[in-house]
Order: sequence, then structure tokens, then C-alpha cells
Amino acid sequence: MAKTVADVMSRNPILVEPQTPIREAIKILAEQRISGLPVVDDTGKLVGVISETDLLWQETGVEPPLYIMFLDSVITLENPARHDQELHKALGQTVGEVMSGDPVTVEPDQPLPKAAKLMREKSIRRLAVTDETGKVIGILTPGDIVRAMAAEFEE
Repeated sequence: MAKTVADVMSRNPILVEPQTPIREAIKILAEQRISGLPVVDDTGKLVGVISETDLLWQETGVEPPLYIMFLDSVITLENPARHDQELHKALGQTVGEVMSGDPVTVEPDQPLPKAAKLMREKSIRRLAVTDETGKVIGILTPGDIVRAMAAEFEE
């Protein structure tokens, strides 16, 4: 029988809200030994994901964009919007300021191979599993998929 996302996902994931302080999110990630958290609004709907990669900006900071001076004007050689986004992540104090928006989600009845392919193609380390109302009911990680593969060998 083909496995679905619901068969292997981690249920009851730890959730944070956009107003959660960054320090609290870092503590949760470290204590739980996980690499990311779904971010939900007050109704429980998914609004983003905060990951270790998002938090690296807090440690590394941001370098100023490359620019040239021409006739008393500053011309940036990089997209200024990207620099603004990086600066916002480096200085953010809440999860909402640092998280990645527009998270990729999967439904619980989706076939596992299809979800795995989505993760591989988009280079995603976690997929939020949402119900028909958009509420998070689980998380699917590469570790969940590998454990499902190992369980098949034991059967």
C-alpha cells in the first residue's frame, strides 16, 4: 500500500507566532533539536516558517551592498530590496521579522513520493502539513521519510 504524508509526518508540531521573541524561538530549536518551526497567526493558520537559516543572519550580520559613486550619486550594484530584507532579518527581534513567508505546504492525503519530490525540487527541509482550513496538523521532514523507508525494510 502506498504511503501518504499522514502516515509518516510528525504530528502535533511545536508552533510559534509572529510576535514570539527570537530568543524564545532559538531556545526551542536548540532544546528540541529541530531545524525549523511553523509560524501561525492567532487563528492557527500558517503564515511562515522560521528556520536555522533565517536565524543565521542574526549571527553573521549584513554587509553593505556594492556601490559606485557617479556625479555625486550612489548607484548600488545589487538589488537594494534584497539588502533591505537581509538587514531586516539581521536586526529582527521577533519571529515575524525574521521568518520566511509563503511557506510550501502539503496535504495529509498526498502520496509520500510526491511530497518527497517537492522537497527535493524546492530544496526544502520541512513541509508544513495543513488541513483544509489551512491549520498546521503536522510537519514532514527528510528524517520522517527516511524512517518510513527503513520501516519498509523491516517489514
